[in-house]
Amino acid sequence: MIAFSAKEIGKLGLSDEEQLETAIRKKAVIFTHDVDFIRLAVKREHLGIIYVRQRKLSIGECIKKLKVIAETTSQEDMCNKIFFL
Repeated sequence: MIAFSAKEIGKLGLSDEEQLETAIRKKAVIFTHDVDFIRLAVKREHLGIIYVRQRKLSIGECIKKLKVIAETTSQEDMCNKIFFL
């Protein structure tokens, strides 16, 4: 699994819809604290959304939980699903 940020690929500042389109093209799961992605995700197909409420978990806790998801969930099982940390 390869991880990247919107900033790293020059996509910072795009609308949420454009971010979702970029993720779909790159076959990527989105990790976000932006609740708008949940609203978008219920309306269309995607490769997975992982949502955490801002300031709910530390960065270290997020990384641990993301690692578990990456190690135990197949790409097929991520499709069109929303995971809440």
